[in-house]
Amino acid sequence: MDQDVVISLTNAAMQLALKVALPLMLAGLAVGLIVSLFQAITQIQEQTLSFIPKIMVTFAVLVIGGPWMLGQLTGYAIELWSSIPSVIG
Repeated sequence: MDQDVVISLTNAAMQLALKVALPLMLAGLAVGLIVSLFQAITQIQEQTLSFIPKIMVTFAVLVIGGPWMLGQLTGYAIELWSSIPSVIG
């Protein structure tokens, strides 16, 4: 196994991690922005007001996108395990 294979596997793993985590991060970012705008407009500075909606949206994204995320991860794992003989030999 040479450096090109290691770099390729690392690159694929990092791309998959970003692809799987991006919906969660974008949903949290959008909700955080909306809540902060609401807090700025109404001048309500309550910490739990920004925390609870982010948790709810993150959970909803996990419920909706969870099967897709799991499919991506298992597909990568199957591809990785099946490529072991060609990488070693």
